[in-house]
Amino acid sequence: MQSVKDMARKLIEHLPDTATFDDLMYEFYVRQKTEAGLKAVNEGRTLSHDEARKRLLGDAD
Repeated sequence: MQSVKDMARKLIEHLPDTATFDDLMYEFYVRQKTEAGLKAVNEGRTLSHDEARKRLLGDAD
């Protein structure tokens, strides 16, 4: 498994030379959220589309 430090280096290397700190922080944020989502999937902590809809909309179906 790749370390966070190695992932950060790779991410930075792929940014254009004109990237701002905001660009960098956005990329880190997206990567963190993606990793968290993949971890949730691997741990079985997901909902079906129907269950999510029921929770969000209060559908009685």
